[in-house]
Amino acid sequence: MAIKIESKIVGYEVAKDDADDKAAEAAIKEARGEKEADSKVVHMHEKLERPEMLVGSTYKIKTPLTEHAMYLTINDIVLNPGTPHEHRRPFEIFINSKNMDHFQWIVALTRIISAVFRKGGDVTFLVEELKAVFDPRGGYFKKGGKYMPSLVGELGDAIEQHLKFIGMLKDDELDEHQQKLIDEKRAQYEKSNKQAQTEAEGSSAFPDGAQLCAKCSTKAVIKMDGCMTCLNCGDSKCG
Repeated sequence: MAIKIESKIVGYEVAKDDADDKAAEAAIKEARGEKEADSKVVHMHEKLERPEMLVGSTYKIKTPLTEHAMYLTINDIVLNPGTPHEHRRPFEIFINSKNMDHFQWIVALTRIISAVFRKGGDVTFLVEELKAVFDPRGGYFKKGGKYMPSLVGELGDAIEQHLKFIGMLKDDELDEHQQKLIDEKRAQYEKSNKQAQTEAEGSSAFPDGAQLCAKCSTKAVIKMDGCMTCLNCGDSKCG
């Protein structure tokens, strides 16, 4: 039977079964629930109040540039504890030492870094900025053979270790084939030299005579099969 429409059409919708209506309504409620849950997640920002207790880690920095060691402490705030969104974020930093010669710039540096931490967002850029500071008098090698361009650069290295510890930075791990190649190169090199490797405090964990790697700043570059290969990061002039 045909039906004649006398009035103007102002709207329409597609008819659905009751089951479809219930499913759609449930999906809408679920989406709204997720949105409400996400809105309750606490993110790092500069107005976040400091709690009574913070968890942190202290790193000892001993360089040939100073008589006394420096102790760098980074305190973290735990956001959304007990929830799937729980994570640690750096909140403040302190540097302490018996040597007070650099007291002013140390206090200024810690206050600026702490302010950046509390600002929130991606603070990992601080690592590269600090590690890019070079001492005009020259750098030095720290324990393990890693080259430090300056004292500030080593502070950046310590912050990098901490950010990796709390999960904000990931290690650039070598894949299985690269690690196997490095192990083979190192074994061949040590076998060809047939010299006992003595381990002393501050000495490199890599073979004697290794050169500095331009990529990872570690004295781990050796020449094998006509190619300069780094035993630490796998960088090779031959590709």
